[in-house]
Amino acid sequence: MDDYMFKATVSRCRIVKENTSYLEIFNYSDPSFNTIEEHALTADEFENFLNRRVSRDQSLQQNASHPETFTPHVISLRPEAYISMAHSSGRHMIKMTRRLIYVSLPPIHIPNLTRPEIIHRKSDVRKKGLTRGWELMLSHDVKNGITTGFCKGTPSSDIVECIKHLKACVLQIGHPMLLPIIIFSHDVSYKTDIKQRDARDWLRRLEHAVSMRSEIEEKEGYVKEGVVDLDAVNRDLVECHSQVLWKRPKAYLEILEGLERAMREFYEKLPDRRRDAETRQLQASMMARLEFYRVKLQGIDSYAYTTLQRLDIQRSALYNIIAQKESKLNFQMAGEQRKLAHASKRDSAAMKTISLLGAIFFPGAYLASVFSMTFFNFQNGASAVSESFWIYWAVTIPLTAIIVGVWYVWEKKREARYEKEDFDLEKGSEDMEKDIMATMRKRTMSKASTWESKPLSKVGEKLGEKLGEKRREKGE
Repeated sequence: MDDYMFKATVSRCRIVKENTSYLEIFNYSDPSFNTIEEHALTADEFENFLNRRVSRDQSLQQNASHPETFTPHVISLRPEAYISMAHSSGRHMIKMTRRLIYVSLPPIHIPNLTRPEIIHRKSDVRKKGLTRGWELMLSHDVKNGITTGFCKGTPSSDIVECIKHLKACVLQIGHPMLLPIIIFSHDVSYKTDIKQRDARDWLRRLEHAVSMRSEIEEKEGYVKEGVVDLDAVNRDLVECHSQVLWKRPKAYLEILEGLERAMREFYEKLPDRRRDAETRQLQASMMARLEFYRVKLQGIDSYAYTTLQRLDIQRSALYNIIAQKESKLNFQMAGEQRKLAHASKRDSAAMKTISLLGAIFFPGAYLASVFSMTFFNFQNGASAVSESFWIYWAVTIPLTAIIVGVWYVWEKKREARYEKEDFDLEKGSEDMEKDIMATMRKRTMSKASTWESKPLSKVGEKLGEKLGEKRREKGE
């Protein structure tokens, strides 16, 4: 069943092409005979590569450049190559390869103590349309001291530097944990500490802005003409929080525990003939380095925890300031509305007086105007109402209907105009909100006043340009 599931999983994966090379390191008792060779590995030479027997033999993809190279269900070797590795009796890589295909993030472990196997794949990160990360598969023959495996990484993963360090440590090449610890050392390098300290310095400037301390400087962009830009402070608080969460020490502490466990189990099962003074010294040195990283990561974790707590305090203070300003604004709006209400009340009282006077005098004026017409004659003894009085109604009723009709049409057009104005007002508000959000995004991307962003590497820029051209061709 395992063979079927493995082949089915590999067949479902999409293949991306990456440049592959192989690294051979020969380590002899006489260091003068040690050799290091690295050559391109073609598809037709892959079977020969699997059957080599040297101190360390690895296939490498050091500068994986495809945008989807670390996407789930994507592989960078032919399915036949993975199947060959799985069935290679000389290297016993079946468990190692299958676990990498099945699981995206397997832990570091040693499932077979007679032939330790180390598997790790760093979480693939997607940024600017590209996946980034690295993966490592190793298999070590305890009896013969032979290590084989597969390593792949993007330019941002420092795999090239790790391989350089591996070549420089040719005398310690017999230890299977050498390359994992080198990669781990690069991941927890001084850059993490510097990033945390820069974030703390950024936090101090934000604290000055929120608390309006005397140390605040206008060039930092938080104060304009004596007024604090709360939007800029809020935006930078979020960005600073994300910087503090970069490479959380807790995750690396868990990996470090896996490395230490693998180191101990490897040394316990190591044959006596391989436990010479040099191996014991190397084991002790690597364990001491891991202990150093443990203390360092614990210190960074405590440092980051304090920074996060202070960020929470500043965020709460900022929200209180914003709430106070909103309350003050609402109070001012309530005052303006109260003034408008009083003015409307005064206008309505005046209109009520005018309406009352019209209700009193309008009936009398109307009757006087009607009875003053020539259709009525009360002086002679003849009929008081003229026989032509119907003319008055014949003219008045149609004229009144025409006036009411014209008023109705005009009122409908006025309502339609008001509806259009309301729609344009709502659309203008939406467009204004979009412009504000676009401006905020541009200001967030620049971050010139608070955080110095490093430019992308030339390789990343070329990949971004190629990806943009492909999207434009597709009409995206």
